[in-house]
Amino acid sequence: MKFNFIIFGIFIFGIINCSGQKINQHDKALQQQALSIFGQLPTNLIDVQKESAKIKLGKKLFLEKKLSINNTISCNSCHKLDQYGVDNESTSPGHDGTRGDRNSPTVYNAALNFSQFWDGRAVDLADQAIGPILNPIEHGLPSEEVAIERLSSKEYLKLFKDAFPKQSNPLKYINIGIAIGQFEKTLLTKTRFDDYLSGDIRALSIKERKGLKKFIETGCTSCHQGPGLGGTSYQKLGLVKPYETRDLGRYQVTKKKRDRYKFKVPLLRNITKTAPYLHDGSIASLDKTIEIMFEYQLGKSPTTDDIEDIKAFLGSLEAKM
Repeated sequence: MKFNFIIFGIFIFGIINCSGQKINQHDKALQQQALSIFGQLPTNLIDVQKESAKIKLGKKLFLEKKLSINNTISCNSCHKLDQYGVDNESTSPGHDGTRGDRNSPTVYNAALNFSQFWDGRAVDLADQAIGPILNPIEHGLPSEEVAIERLSSKEYLKLFKDAFPKQSNPLKYINIGIAIGQFEKTLLTKTRFDDYLSGDIRALSIKERKGLKKFIETGCTSCHQGPGLGGTSYQKLGLVKPYETRDLGRYQVTKKKRDRYKFKVPLLRNITKTAPYLHDGSIASLDKTIEIMFEYQLGKSPTTDDIEDIKAFLGSLEAKM
């Protein structure tokens, strides 16, 4: 009986010891370092109750196929709300199947970006939302007037009036973007990494914390910082070693030589679910993308363990949808 009790005690201790990882000063220091680099994800970016009418309208417009020339696509076609905000294609097909030349980034957490599109040509979500509607390759509508005409039903008139009660004529093209932008501000995704940053060090496994440490020490955080782990700056693709691409990036917007091959640094939240990668969606695997970042952005050669550890950390940025 005594022997059985001892065995039972050892078994229980083993369970507690495995599930309750011992936290040391190095773990605490890493958590504080991470918090200083990334900060905490905002609880919200919009007063949901006050802006409920705009959010309701914005979601309906986000899903509205009437805002394409042949009633076949919506914002959700490329930025699928049930698929981590992407379509998992290298580049997305437009209204007639023609594809653009850049990968469609996730709409989740897009409000954390300091500008929109890979080249930053849109200053905010509202500005970004109305661009594709008139793009001949994407939604393909010929004019703002046609867009408004397609939304002239009694249902939409009421929704716009509710969303913009102080305007005598709220059914305006600019208000389409404002409403969609307000809806997109609600698309923040909390993850285990946020629990970690809030002080729950055990929210990340030992391997994930090892990957976080390498992510920081390797230099990834020189670009991927802030609550979105990116989206706060432009960076040249091929910073320390030329990377072959025909896309001139932000240069196409500014025409400044210094902006050649510069792109907005992408957010890393849900990165394990938003393949393929890079501005042109040319890289299928996350492992290969990490390897490319080491070589062309940092001038380093990662080991297999480096890639696996960092990928494990990036997995902690995945939200449950």
